[in-house]
Amino acid sequence: MSEAGSLLTLDSPVYPERAESPPEGWLEEQSDHWLGALARARRVARVQRTDIAAEVRRARPACDALGLPALPDAARDLSQLLRRDGFTPALVARAFALAGRAALLTKGLQPFDVQLAGAWVMLHGMVAEMETGEGKTLTATLPACAAALAGVPVHVITVNDYLVQRDAETMRPVYEALGLTVGVVTEDLPPHERQAAYGCHIVYASNKTVVFDYLRDRILLGTQTHALQLQLDKLAGAQSRVRRLLLRGLRFAIVDEADSVLVDEARTPLIISAPTDADDEARVAAQGIALAQQLQPQADYTLHLDERKVVLTDAGRRTVARLCEALGGVWAGLLRREELATQALSALHLFERDHHYLVRDGKVQIIDEYTGRVMADRSWERGLHQLIEAKEGCEVTAQKEPLARISYQRFFRRYQLLSGMTGTAQEVAGELGQVYGLSVVRIPTHRPSLRQTLPERVYGSAAEKWQAIGERVQAVHATGRPVLLGTPSVAASERASAVLTALGLDHQVLNAKQDGSEADIVAAAGQRGRITIATNMAGRGTDIKITPEVAALGGLHVILSERHDAQRIDRQLAGRCARQGDPGVFEAMLSLDDALVKQWDGRALAAAVVAWVRRSSRSATDRRRVLLIRRAQRRIERAHSQVRRALLKLDRQVGNLLAFSGRPE
Repeated sequence: MSEAGSLLTLDSPVYPERAESPPEGWLEEQSDHWLGALARARRVARVQRTDIAAEVRRARPACDALGLPALPDAARDLSQLLRRDGFTPALVARAFALAGRAALLTKGLQPFDVQLAGAWVMLHGMVAEMETGEGKTLTATLPACAAALAGVPVHVITVNDYLVQRDAETMRPVYEALGLTVGVVTEDLPPHERQAAYGCHIVYASNKTVVFDYLRDRILLGTQTHALQLQLDKLAGAQSRVRRLLLRGLRFAIVDEADSVLVDEARTPLIISAPTDADDEARVAAQGIALAQQLQPQADYTLHLDERKVVLTDAGRRTVARLCEALGGVWAGLLRREELATQALSALHLFERDHHYLVRDGKVQIIDEYTGRVMADRSWERGLHQLIEAKEGCEVTAQKEPLARISYQRFFRRYQLLSGMTGTAQEVAGELGQVYGLSVVRIPTHRPSLRQTLPERVYGSAAEKWQAIGERVQAVHATGRPVLLGTPSVAASERASAVLTALGLDHQVLNAKQDGSEADIVAAAGQRGRITIATNMAGRGTDIKITPEVAALGGLHVILSERHDAQRIDRQLAGRCARQGDPGVFEAMLSLDDALVKQWDGRALAAAVVAWVRRSSRSATDRRRVLLIRRAQRRIERAHSQVRRALLKLDRQVGNLLAFSGRPE
């Protein structure tokens, strides 16, 4: 039986979720890895044997005869069959055809064959890789409708509250035409409304919102999570813990931008905390920064930029001990003072203003390095946030005591059926398979791609690069074609803005400082003569549409000014042009001074390679420069993957310790 089919045959406990069974040793882990990969390959082959588009075409004539008033009755009849027989191809095709009819009558949309293929893949617990502009929002509606009609609660998860509200309101008429209810859960929703929203057939929420609400439920339940205990608890009436839970368990999740949620954001655990006493925080943070400023690079510490960590040398440990003799307090303990010193060095040398964080209204606010968005409600742990506040001269806030924690890896593995969609997943297909049991299926485009990719150019210095970018933007702008310039950080976007301003080019800047108007700026980026500077993947989820006039000129011209830590993010930026068969151009204009190279050349051999390339190559198109950038990117991708796997291992260990002590998560 398929995983999708098993959803309908599982018992319905009070709080359904998949139980974890991590491998006990290396041999078992390797066995699970290879056997799991084989099982996933067979499942993909089995699912792809069904021509779901042909099945839907056979089911459409009966649905096409229905008007809006008749759709709820047809949905109820189909619901009974789905609950009885499960997700057979014929019944799923009827569900897709019915949802397609609702979409046509309410939105004027009719799913393409490739969207039907993507929906079929997701209903079977896989990731559909679909190009930008292929209609993923409508595609997700089809498996959501099929599962909801079968009585399975559905969570449609995306990366921020704006997309949550936009997608839910866009698709609400389709769901309601079938008699299905839609819940929207955002960060600021009150608890009683939040619980009601989770009670709907289909719930739209961001990944952070769902995880934190799950942790709140775990805190409420404590250690009593056995099905029989929860059933007995329900007898306590309105005050029972079960009736105060927010979620109805973890049945079926459709994760939009799956690579961003399941991979990029999986390097940091999510923690619910309570504030502690702030009296000593400012003093300790100030002492930590003052101490770190006295330590000497190489002699006292080494920086590992690719892994973003600081390591004290033996001499550095002795220096720290000497400097802490007069401080007392928390500085008296060996482990605590060395951790504080390391964190203070990290605050000084690894976290940059306008790259990793903003200072806004006297507060340090973290920038999501993968989306360029501000995460105003988040803080770094283990005193790092307070040390950065002290470094920037801001008011030092209190550290928080963790009440519950979980990683994205452990959380999403608990869904009984997990699926997703994204434009870029092939590069991390192995990790998605090993960590989440997810297969990646490439869905062809509805129309052939007309994107033109120009040769990559790598300049010897940042100054040369920005001069060349300015000239390129000026030349493209003169033709009337719109330009989108992608930058990796707020600081880089402001430098790009200064370059274009000096050339007299009018432009829009989208970074973490303008995130409130993000969607409007991105949506307008395809207009004739428009120049837009955007931090990498700002506005992700918002299509850039072009007019016939712009298409005749050659479409949107996208310039990548610096490669990201992950090649997928570069591909996502490229995907902003040439959507749905439109023309468009993508090119990368980089330099040997880019942060990616600096992160990589912290090691002796890498530094020697970079120095040799600088001396021996003179052309921006020199193959050695291009290969060096790609080598640096692959090295950092591997380092980040190792961090994510280490976090999963640590999270399991912490979970086991907490379970042993009787605490949840």
